Amino acid sequence: MRHFLCSVTMLCSLAVTAAGAHAEMLFPEKDELTIGFIKLTDMAPLAIAKEMHFFEDEGLYVTLEAQANWKVLLDRVITGELDGAHMLAGQPLAATIGYGTKADIVTPFSMDLNGNAITVSNAVWDQMKENIPAGPDGKPEHPIKADALKPVVEAYRAEGKPFKMGMVFPVSTHNYELRYWLAAGGINPGYYSPSDVSGQIQADALLSVTPPPQMPATMEAGTIDGYCVGEPWNQAAVFKGIGVPVVTDYDIWKNNPEKVFGLTKEFTEKYPQTTLGLTKALIRAAMWLDENNNANREEAVEILSRPEYVGADAEVIANSMTGTFEYEKGDKRPAADFNVFFRHYATYPYYSDAVWYLTQMRRWGQIAEPKEDGWYDDVARSVYLPELYLEAARQLIDEGHAGEADFPFSTDGYKPATSEFIDGVTYDGRHPNAYLDSFPIGLKGDEIVDGNKIAGR
Repeated sequence: MRHFLCSVTMLCSLAVTAAGAHAEMLFPEKDELTIGFIKLTDMAPLAIAKEMHFFEDEGLYVTLEAQANWKVLLDRVITGELDGAHMLAGQPLAATIGYGTKADIVTPFSMDLNGNAITVSNAVWDQMKENIPAGPDGKPEHPIKADALKPVVEAYRAEGKPFKMGMVFPVSTHNYELRYWLAAGGINPGYYSPSDVSGQIQADALLSVTPPPQMPATMEAGTIDGYCVGEPWNQAAVFKGIGVPVVTDYDIWKNNPEKVFGLTKEFTEKYPQTTLGLTKALIRAAMWLDENNNANREEAVEILSRPEYVGADAEVIANSMTGTFEYEKGDKRPAADFNVFFRHYATYPYYSDAVWYLTQMRRWGQIAEPKEDGWYDDVARSVYLPELYLEAARQLIDEGHAGEADFPFSTDGYKPATSEFIDGVTYDGRHPNAYLDSFPIGLKGDEIVDGNKIAGR
């Protein structure tokens, strides 16, 4: 019956647009799909594509299924139990180069920009505040750098106590953002090696994995002193009165790439029309989330608060999804771009975004050996699929759902160099090794981790 309905849907989709052009008809090779996600607000494009029937418009019948953690999610995509998933941007890259799990995972769609923050316990915040100047309104000046945390970490060490922080996965944006922020403040977050994957070699602060929904309770129990996670789990700490978000990833790297939609390379080759339909539906969902200056966000919050999606209180989700962000309780500030789903070409899979993640894997030892600049570009091109994305975009334009200016048709896949980082260091994806050389903390050149030492220095 669904195949019949699918055919009807596709026939109906052969419509004449306002420009008089015929939309291209899609014939999905596989029309019943199961897609995985983690309970975070940045899974929103998936929920919206389903609830607004954008998947069905492409002849696709999608079941969305929450997963226990990022490893389970990735494993189930690899085995084919899931047809695709909301993924950490580092997951397809790490799988492709064989870090952790070896598999050919690709992405035609970047799900969002920004959306994360770093939260510390109330006790740590009380100590940090002594090192943060106040503005004219008496509130702490932002952005807060890890320089304010460094004396706290040193005090812990002097007392013989480890300073512990949580992040969601070894190849997560959160791990790299937390490491970036700490290192920019002179705190070494530690290295990985082939024989020690703890990531705690030479570490001043000990980072470990905690699943996102468990972050607040784990910190409240005293197991960790802070964490980096996506929403709504920073705002949850504020609402519970157990911690304070100190910096957002927008302040660590303005308009940084976040999640991606990941599929196996085999899936995209076996089901190209299905992949194209998925990409079209997700682009439409992202446009809906940002259109008319975020006019649909309140409706999105209600959808995301449902138990089958994020399942957090709507008030908590709205605190960041609707253009504000609350730090210390009562200190709510404008944050129009805390969650970006389509603006700034957010959904285009830029090679330079992939290269940045690879530089951080190399910086902290997950890529154990030095690589030439060309290697970074080759890996990026093997994982990110901008041609497929632009094909989907072109069809949406032809169908009257989008405009030419909505997409970066003239790009070569690399964004211009930017220094909009919390430490002001310039990133140019075309020159990854020069970028690595610019950091005082982190591997560079021919350096490798040898036991507990850095060889080559």
